[in-house]
Amino acid sequence: MRGKTAEDLKLLELLDPVAQAAGYEIVRLRLMAGAAQRRLQIMAETPAGEMVVEDCARLSRAISAVLDAADPISGEYLLEVSSPGVDRPLTRLKDFEAYQGCEAKLELDRLAEGRKRFKGVLTGVEGDSVAIDLEGEEHTALVPFAWIVEAKLVLTDELMKRGAQARSQRLQVDPTRTNEISE
Repeated sequence: MRGKTAEDLKLLELLDPVAQAAGYEIVRLRLMAGAAQRRLQIMAETPAGEMVVEDCARLSRAISAVLDAADPISGEYLLEVSSPGVDRPLTRLKDFEAYQGCEAKLELDRLAEGRKRFKGVLTGVEGDSVAIDLEGEEHTALVPFAWIVEAKLVLTDELMKRGAQARSQRLQVDPTRTNEISE
């Protein structure tokens, strides 16, 4: 889920250690085709789930140095490093746990109960499965993490409020962190 294609996964193998050494975790990596040139999009955050503009610049410089040396991408491309944003993709089991109580959309790699797409409120993680209260269902569903190909938080008023509260708390702790990208 953090990478879609074989090329994405190879780039993750190369860049995960770089991000970790710089103090970040790659949430998602996509090498996408564009009209004029390809774009390497990397969403990252600190282990605490933060990412400000300065963090993006620092990680971008670290990744650029490795990409320039290793040259794993043929042709020209644009490197884009950002935070996952408020309505972030959920790509790791810990994301599903961290955003318990939030509404999410899941897409599976197979049919389950006659469909591939589900929407509901995350209720945590049980083993290697994501627990979610699905709309219109009485019981909590357990979805194997390995079946999920795409997952994303749904932008709601509650999610916006949660992001604003987290940002406010960080600014109280460190008022110099004013150049934040939406969390």
